[in-house]
Amino acid sequence: MTGGPSKYWGKGFSLRGDKSRFVLPTDFRATVLTASDNVPTLCLDSHHNHHCLVGFGLSRAEGFEAQVAHEERVALERGERFDTEERLGQISAFHRTKFDESGRFTLPDYLADHAKVTDGLYFHGGSTYFTIWTPDVLFEMGPGWDGAKANCRAQMTEAMNRNLLRGRGK
Repeated sequence: MTGGPSKYWGKGFSLRGDKSRFVLPTDFRATVLTASDNVPTLCLDSHHNHHCLVGFGLSRAEGFEAQVAHEERVALERGERFDTEERLGQISAFHRTKFDESGRFTLPDYLADHAKVTDGLYFHGGSTYFTIWTPDVLFEMGPGWDGAKANCRAQMTEAMNRNLLRGRGK
């Protein structure tokens, strides 16, 4: 994996499907695939500040040492304690899951518990990773998240309408 970090832009929504699988939205699928050397591997982890998840391709891990070195410099400049091994252990323990050609993937229970996952997930682009939210958790966020909330509502309505149409055999 070479080149700079992958950028994830876009949004999407997935209802929980058969076998409790979710679908990685098309806005992210090709980028994750490319960032994982064309092996359909989605990396998932809990967000460090919010009750949501982060998603990315394997190439992002190549920058973890530089990220931790930067975090250490900033902490030391502030006179704060910093444990490099602890931080590397935190960010490198992400979960790897395969996704199929339709983007379906399985979310492990421990990550679903952290993000308070119910029946749907909202995916929101965020540069070198994207965030994955349970709508109710996102809707509790402050006004700085109003754009994401509006996108989530629109995506959720669209997904539910598609699901209703499919359920009626149309």
